[in-house]
Amino acid sequence: MYPEHTPHAPAQRAVEVHQPTPYPPTVPAAAPVVPVQPGTVPAVASIILPDGRVVTGYAINPAQPEPVTPKPTVSRTAVNVALGGAGFLAVCGGLVLLTSFIAALTAFITQLITLAAVIFGGWIAVQIFSTTGHRGGGTTVNIRKAVFKRNRFHG
Repeated sequence: MYPEHTPHAPAQRAVEVHQPTPYPPTVPAAAPVVPVQPGTVPAVASIILPDGRVVTGYAINPAQPEPVTPKPTVSRTAVNVALGGAGFLAVCGGLVLLTSFIAALTAFITQLITLAAVIFGGWIAVQIFSTTGHRGGGTTVNIRKAVFKRNRFHG
């Protein structure tokens, strides 16, 4: 920057600036591309990009799926027998539940009838053995005075 023959201050020094020189990219001759399946995958693969750059790297083997063990075939007869057995068990279970329901309903109705008989019998017993209240509510028989008129005793 500063010429050598010009005086300058001792604190200042000459500075050179270097600019990088770009090299034109080298384009290799394009080889014809022939689609051929390689017999084996090379250990190191190289490809040429459209802009001429060459990329080299290790080939990655594709992931192999795990072998699938073949499932044994099931005959239609076995499937039908299994479904028939499941249906039979479902029907039997339904019949057991229906029988239990009918038995419980019968016991409940029997208990209601027994309760009604106890209540009605108690009401009858109270009517017969009650000492209080008027006596004109039913038929009273007095052998000494034989006067009867339509459920009422007139003495």
